Amino acid sequence: MRFIDQDAEIIYAPYAEVLEKAAELNAIPFDLPNVEYSHYDDNCTFDYFIKKHKLEDDALSRIAAIVRGADTDRHDFAPQAAGLEAIFSGLSHKILDDQELLSLGLTIYDGLYIWAKKLYNLKHTQAGPVEQLLLQVYQQYLKTDKDKKPPAWAKALKGMIQDQLDTNMALSLQQASDELELNPTYLSREFSKYFDNMSFGEYMRKLRINKAIELMKDKNYALTEIAYLTGFSDQSHFNRTFKKQVGCNPLNHRKNMLK
Repeated sequence: MRFIDQDAEIIYAPYAEVLEKAAELNAIPFDLPNVEYSHYDDNCTFDYFIKKHKLEDDALSRIAAIVRGADTDRHDFAPQAAGLEAIFSGLSHKILDDQELLSLGLTIYDGLYIWAKKLYNLKHTQAGPVEQLLLQVYQQYLKTDKDKKPPAWAKALKGMIQDQLDTNMALSLQQASDELELNPTYLSREFSKYFDNMSFGEYMRKLRINKAIELMKDKNYALTEIAYLTGFSDQSHFNRTFKKQVGCNPLNHRKNMLK
């Protein structure tokens, strides 16, 4: 099923008039403060739709992390979040007709859903022989360049990340870029060269999971506390990420550790 309500209609109104028009038309306002369909803590309205209507779909959960990151400016939630925000910011600047923008947005989300359902675990370099050849050349270059001294920003960033290990691991790529006075696109592109061949998001998630495993050794910490201390937005996000990286859920892993 493509929609929660097949007959639903989205009505647009100026921001200051939304609640008044909703009452007048017996409509449901959403994505505003102090209404039911809104943001809660680190979760966005998209998360609430899934929770409210009990939509159990792994693909929707993957999309939710992307939308949450784009909607709350926390691009560390999912590596695709910054791209989604950039696409819709650009489209909303160009397309002034709300219905036209909605129609195009539905097409984009259809594509995102198919990716999240069937293609999310494929790397771009799996697309064909040309990409594979480029990857081989790139890897050979890295091997010949592996003894090159890391730049000063890489050392500084390692220090910043180490400091985060004692907090809730909330460092984002944008925050790191601002602190280092580097262009975020440049930092994103160069990051993997000096951090285990991982993207910024992948590396931070790895550190979060490693820290979570250490905290699990202490029986005084509940799993919900560990999720918070390692920077996850909620328990389900923590469980999904942990299982993807470790192969089992946090509860079973802790039981095996304590044995």
